[in-house]
Amino acid sequence: MSEVANTRNIGISAHIDSGKTTLTERVLFYAGKIHKIEEVRGGGSGATMDHMELEKERGITITSAATTVYWADKKINIIDTPGHVDFTVEVERSLRVLDGAILVLCSVGGVQSQSITVDRQMKRYKVPRLVFINKMDRTGADYRKGMRELREKLNLNPVAMQVPIGSEENFEGVIDLVTMRAYYFEGERGDTVREADIPAALLADAQKRREEMLEGLADFDDNLMELVLEGGEPSEELIHTAAKKGVNSLEMVPVFMGSAFKNKGVQKLLDAIIRYLPSPVDATNLTATNLDDDTKVELVPVSDKPLCCMAFKITDEQFGQLTYTRIYQGTLKKGETIINTRTGKKVRIGRIVRMHANDRENIDSAGAGDIIAMIGVDCASGDTFCADSINYACESIFVPEPVISLAIVPKDNESSTRMSKALNRFMREDPTFRVRVDEESGETQVSGMGELHLEVYVERMRREYKAEVEVGAPQVNYRETIKRSADYDYTHKKQTGGSGQFGQVVGSIFPLESDDEDNFKFVNNIKGGNIPTEYIAACQKGFNDIMDEGPLAGYPMVKVGVNLNDGKYHDVDSSENAFRTAARFAMKQAISKAKPVLLEPIMKVDVETPAEYQGSAVGSISSRRGIINGIDSQADGSCIVIASVPLSEMFGYSTELRSLTAGKATFTMEFEKYEPAPSTVQEKVMEERADRRKN
Repeated sequence: MSEVANTRNIGISAHIDSGKTTLTERVLFYAGKIHKIEEVRGGGSGATMDHMELEKERGITITSAATTVYWADKKINIIDTPGHVDFTVEVERSLRVLDGAILVLCSVGGVQSQSITVDRQMKRYKVPRLVFINKMDRTGADYRKGMRELREKLNLNPVAMQVPIGSEENFEGVIDLVTMRAYYFEGERGDTVREADIPAALLADAQKRREEMLEGLADFDDNLMELVLEGGEPSEELIHTAAKKGVNSLEMVPVFMGSAFKNKGVQKLLDAIIRYLPSPVDATNLTATNLDDDTKVELVPVSDKPLCCMAFKITDEQFGQLTYTRIYQGTLKKGETIINTRTGKKVRIGRIVRMHANDRENIDSAGAGDIIAMIGVDCASGDTFCADSINYACESIFVPEPVISLAIVPKDNESSTRMSKALNRFMREDPTFRVRVDEESGETQVSGMGELHLEVYVERMRREYKAEVEVGAPQVNYRETIKRSADYDYTHKKQTGGSGQFGQVVGSIFPLESDDEDNFKFVNNIKGGNIPTEYIAACQKGFNDIMDEGPLAGYPMVKVGVNLNDGKYHDVDSSENAFRTAARFAMKQAISKAKPVLLEPIMKVDVETPAEYQGSAVGSISSRRGIINGIDSQADGSCIVIASVPLSEMFGYSTELRSLTAGKATFTMEFEKYEPAPSTVQEKVMEERADRRKN
């Protein structure tokens, strides 16, 4: 148990360009994992965790990367995740298996759009987190802004555990409010931590901030509360205990600060990871479903119980599939046979490795609480593996629906074969990357989370598989739904000699609420056996069949509920097939009366621009059917325009924004919601879809 208690599984997540990968590079260096610091952008070999050529060229993280370091005799498994919203599934599946996280904020930007998305993901999986306010050396740095926005925008309870010594170009170090000592990070690479008295000019402010810290932590420990009320002086250990309770209850986030790029503050953050983030023993134990009796069971992080582990990320490589795996219970040993509980198949473990970005170290076994990778195991992302004595399934990973599509055409037969191999690999690796072949046109369409997402995969196809492909214009993934309820009463009757077909279904369809998690809901109201129980599932399948293609433009339908209220059957002619067919025709009949409508994806767009170009930025968004939701003024004279804009209007926006603002503005975009399209847009989409089908 001691090894499990000394393990931390953490992720580093943030808005794009907040410095996650730079911070991870410093963590690796100070923990002795690497001996030379490389930068995300620069003339060297690139940041360790950005191991793909595309990542080094673009200066962004595309795939999550795992590594293991040791700090203060504790093992820390770290996953560095992408910041760009197009690769959000990488963050999603990483947080699913982690016990703690670091949310990195830029000291100037504060809480930005992707910070909000990442925070929502952390809350979904109940992941305790620390906040690191990075880039304290930047012009306009203000940790108080980050604190304020953590409270206002994320509804968190931030407690500053440090205050900076200077800021912007004068940022020198931090004052630890627990020890009331100043820490300076000296030497060319900041690896000499010098402890000193607090500068006299900062002492009064530090004492005031310490009082605020103690008040914030007192809620989590009665002994600390008593001392604070009596004006006593709590011990360092008591403060640490209260902070750990606050973090693990998800009711408080301790805030640290520094500059990863300038090598300041990282060692103190590592101390905080060990001190406050939970080990697998302290973390909220995960529950799994016992597939034998459909009950919930708690997984206990001890190595002598039956094995239960989950594959959370897969990559296809030269020597077979690499399966990143979190072990929740038991021990995984090289050479043993385990069972994939989704498929029921037995799998022999040939090799187990510990990952360090793209490098790997062979190991013979790994215990509960560890994150490792298996080589050569055929499975899907989200699969659970168990010892043969248990049959559990861990809750799977939330996968957002893709919003944009591209048509891709191989230039020749050889490229077609290579393209097919690449697409199969990418689909296995990334659940948000979808491929379908249009039955009428015969063209291959790929779907994903944004233009960059698909652009990266097309580029990987060309580089890694030498597949020459031509790419069509981006297409929006519209959806269809209904606006009102409608009844159906359909009888399927067919007599062709021998046994016939008969099935009658009666009921209604109704629109689901937009915030309903289900896209399709079936309600069985049959009483008295008017439709025998064995045919109910066939009815449900028949209704669901029609959801794949709506009546307006053939896009998938969403947010539709079906009541099955009555029906009739025949002793001889009724069958599952007859009732499935009846349900299909009934569904079509009802949808035509339920006011079907086309839905278009609306994106949340944040444009960061110098104040003098604010009018141009607002005008360009308004001209694209955008709705301005707010404008935030920044301390450095810039502003952020927050808007909701239809995805169909955002193609080519980056070029327009650059020309309008002399290249000084940037924007981020993420999916927000589906909304009914205006009638003019609906008509245009239906016409284009009809033309495509003709051609």
